[in-house]
Amino acid sequence: MLWIGGPALGAPAVPTVRAAPTFECVGLYLTAGGEAGRCDVRYRAAGDDAWREALPLVYDERDKEYRGSLVGLQPDTAYAVRFECGGQAVELETRTRSESIPVGKVTLLPAGELDRPVRITESGTPDGWHLVTVASGGRTVIDVFNLHDHCVEIAADHVIVRGLELKNAAADAVRIRRGVREVVVEDCHIVRWGAVGGARVWGVLHGSDSAIYAEPGAGGLILQRNLIEHPRGGANDWESGHPDGPQAITLIDSSGGNVIRYNTIRSTEEHGFNDGIGGGSNFSFAGSPGRDSDIHGNLIANCWDDAIESEGANMNVRIWGNYIDQTFTFVATAVTSKGPLYVYRNVFGRSRITHQDSSGGTIFKTAGVRRTLSVDGEDVYCDRGRRYFFHNTALQPNGALDVFSGHGVCNAVVRNNLLRVRGNAFPASSDGGPANDFRNNLTGGYLGGGFVRGMFVPSERLEWFLAPRVPSIEWGRVDFERSGRTIRITDPLVEIPNPAIDRGACLPGFNDDFAGEAPDLGAFENGRPPLRFGREAAPGYRTAPWEAE
Repeated sequence: MLWIGGPALGAPAVPTVRAAPTFECVGLYLTAGGEAGRCDVRYRAAGDDAWREALPLVYDERDKEYRGSLVGLQPDTAYAVRFECGGQAVELETRTRSESIPVGKVTLLPAGELDRPVRITESGTPDGWHLVTVASGGRTVIDVFNLHDHCVEIAADHVIVRGLELKNAAADAVRIRRGVREVVVEDCHIVRWGAVGGARVWGVLHGSDSAIYAEPGAGGLILQRNLIEHPRGGANDWESGHPDGPQAITLIDSSGGNVIRYNTIRSTEEHGFNDGIGGGSNFSFAGSPGRDSDIHGNLIANCWDDAIESEGANMNVRIWGNYIDQTFTFVATAVTSKGPLYVYRNVFGRSRITHQDSSGGTIFKTAGVRRTLSVDGEDVYCDRGRRYFFHNTALQPNGALDVFSGHGVCNAVVRNNLLRVRGNAFPASSDGGPANDFRNNLTGGYLGGGFVRGMFVPSERLEWFLAPRVPSIEWGRVDFERSGRTIRITDPLVEIPNPAIDRGACLPGFNDDFAGEAPDLGAFENGRPPLRFGREAAPGYRTAPWEAE
């Protein structure tokens, strides 16, 4: 760390700065006494001459700490970071994680079908992880036939589980034990796990059996390129109360540093999930997915509550580039007790409440400014951390009814989103909490010909690039010249320039590579490569052993 210019910000004289990197992001922390001020951040990769601007850090009065994230970085790359606060500056150097994980011991499971769980108790080391996988050219299926709770149990650090097919666990297919650190689960096919689900009002008093379940304190998890589908049970819908039932990925009070990316999570409506990715404790200063974590590139469908539940502290949590369909709430953030939380460049499809009611739920869930939790016997407000919502696209028809849940929201910065809803968009006030900032968003109108068909260029893939011109209703009596005559038409359908193209605000670090006069609204930037979702979207994707004929 290099401190430039002498003391500032009060005691301590030299602020403490630190970085928490993942593959593509870095969580930043600067601790200092004194009053809140502005803390600007610039960064550059090793070898670059020019500094790049990032969003300023957010100050948390409770912790006397500035927090924020760098996003869109390259893996295994050194970065210099410069903080400028109160006329003074401090620098640090950090490095993003390498995607090349060194392997030490290799345990090859026999080809064919195993009918007993695999329990991993031997740790690897940071320089040589313990890899448990399939022999080259083989295929290993662990089918415990509901006679064991788990197919794989991980009770060791620095472990990689790769390329297995896991079936019929009575509870969780993969169980990561309490406090375990540094685990990779990748390229696995997980199917038919858990008990029969259902509503608590039916007397079903358990739930959340998961394809991958991490106990409290586990962290540093990399869960990637897995196909998770078709639990044996199924969550109830909202017709019988709060959904309860199986989940794809569950993290309980994680120690953080997790990356959940490029997974395909799907099922049928009859065997739908409660949450796709979720956990707890929701109303806490801990929670899921834990601090300094990334959730991106996933394809998630068939959830009766939240597709992504990111709740608790949400301290430097980043959620981006996911495609979500057939859910009630797309991203749940109740509560965000610390922040900042970043939700950006996601695409949101259909929403529904029950099997019979397709009126739709909400895009973002919040808990409201009055929600409290008890700390040392004292009630404190717990849903006032900073949230950022940037460049998301919500599709219609059959999308969500409202942008935010009806509990209220504060301290939210909402920019450059396409959030067309039939119900409520943004609340009029923050209800006494820290102010919201809603700007440069498109939330209504432009319905002629259907919002999905009219706003975007047709595509057979999950691409939603903006069409140059869109249909719109021109309200009133409008004169048209036709065949030498003037014809007056009431509320005609006309074409206008797409109001989402080049209408966004510049957001340092989030849309620096825009094409055109200004950033486009929504998840896709015209003139830039498309987003990709799910397993096949992973860089260098190759088929897994269980996909072989």
